[in-house]
Amino acid sequence: MIQCLDVCKSFGEKTALDHVTVKMPKGRIFGLLGPNGAGKTTLIRIINRITIPNSGTILFDGRHITQDDVRKIGYLPEERGLYRKMKVGDQAMYFARLKGMSSRDAASELRKWFGKFGIESWWGKKVEELSKGMAQKVQFITTVVHRPSLLILDEPFSGFDPVNAQLIRNEILHLKENGATIVLSTHNMESVEELCDNIALINKSHLVITGGVDEIRHKYGNNHIELVYTAPEPVTSVPGVYRVLSDNDESGRHTAVLAVDEASGSRAVLQKIVEQPVTVNSYKELIPRMNDIFIRLVTEEE
Repeated sequence: MIQCLDVCKSFGEKTALDHVTVKMPKGRIFGLLGPNGAGKTTLIRIINRITIPNSGTILFDGRHITQDDVRKIGYLPEERGLYRKMKVGDQAMYFARLKGMSSRDAASELRKWFGKFGIESWWGKKVEELSKGMAQKVQFITTVVHRPSLLILDEPFSGFDPVNAQLIRNEILHLKENGATIVLSTHNMESVEELCDNIALINKSHLVITGGVDEIRHKYGNNHIELVYTAPEPVTSVPGVYRVLSDNDESGRHTAVLAVDEASGSRAVLQKIVEQPVTVNSYKELIPRMNDIFIRLVTEEE
């Protein structure tokens, strides 16, 4: 849906993006990750044509992006931007009209969304009467009301309690099911694992890694296995096959972590284990969390 090819951007002597190439697949949720100041927001603003790169190319659905394409984008910035003195309904209508909707269609769609979120009574209230989370709901609605083919959400869960954060997650998944391409910029690694199909990690203005979430998690695995078994005595290491890193015994039920030798596979490990007097309850690969991978890659960069 979006291809950012060899994009460079600097502000004076500060380099914000250094030859960044990222491809965001159509119909998927793409996580844009990185520490504060890494260059994520600059890339998002370039895609939205809020700012122009020094060099590089942005393709929208296979062709050079134009200002008309921006109407097909829904952008929820991290810096919230509602007019505090305006009434909620008037403001929502204003944003919908800016995206090219007729007054009739805007009113109809907004009423549906307000009903879905259970906020019909907010229509006549002023924005300044709303809490941060309430205002965030309104801004999310104004971002999606025109049914954009591309959604860019910058920290969309900020300000929400767990119940409303889950409501937004469900809506994001529903929008994906209906064909939207979604770019999710967030520091919440649990949301990345739960929602994202692909990610790109940017640090200090350049691309560190990009690819599928499952692919990256497996790539940075360390051949560790969690073995749950029942036995009177702990299993022992087998040189050349596996090492026992830890073993927690609770009345004969053990939970052990094994480091498997690179030349061995699960079949060889299990064969050696069952030669011992044990009953295997479960055996699974320990795949690192995205949070651990994020910390590791950023730390290595620094």
